[in-house]
Amino acid sequence: MKESTSKEKALKKVRNALINKLENPFKNVDFTTQVFQNQPEVPEVEFATKLVESGGTFIYCENEFDLGNQLLDLINHKGWENIFCTDKGLSGLISNSGISFYDNFENFNSVKVGITTCDFLVSRFGSVMVSSGLGLGRRVFVYPEIHLVVAKASQVVPELKDALLGIKKKYPENLPSQITTITGPSRTADIEKTLVMGAHGPKQLYVFMIDDM
Repeated sequence: MKESTSKEKALKKVRNALINKLENPFKNVDFTTQVFQNQPEVPEVEFATKLVESGGTFIYCENEFDLGNQLLDLINHKGWENIFCTDKGLSGLISNSGISFYDNFENFNSVKVGITTCDFLVSRFGSVMVSSGLGLGRRVFVYPEIHLVVAKASQVVPELKDALLGIKKKYPENLPSQITTITGPSRTADIEKTLVMGAHGPKQLYVFMIDDM
């Protein structure tokens, strides 16, 4: 008799499981209690702490004027060149601060620093949520070696679920096709268990938070 294929064996097991149903051994599982403990700090402080723990850098800004000055000081101190920003809300501020930057994709291959906004900041994990709804293009979040994120304190939410609910409210008619959370600089140890920075995205992540509360 010909031996059954692996697919037939798997389907047979599924059929037997459906016919001979077992009693649920986990009747008393509590699905209502929160998995995570309540956050001891206010969300803005918790975000900054978690961001730094994940390898990112947090910079507090009192207002947009302070943001411009701190951006300029950091860029001059680091000696960064080939800066890229297509965000219309930021380009004027950056230009007025005396920072030279590209705003078209013709010179994108030479870009080292990308400056973007974001959708939300998740304090639980120190994560930055971005989406295609920002209209900046997907490449700007992963290609530049250094990613500078400009956000407001009012964009901080406690949990990932709050950020996802916020996305639905922000884009009620057309949910973005791409939603990503960025937690610290990109890294991997998949190859010979050696930590490699910048494997799938920027090597450095900076978050400038403007106090608008």
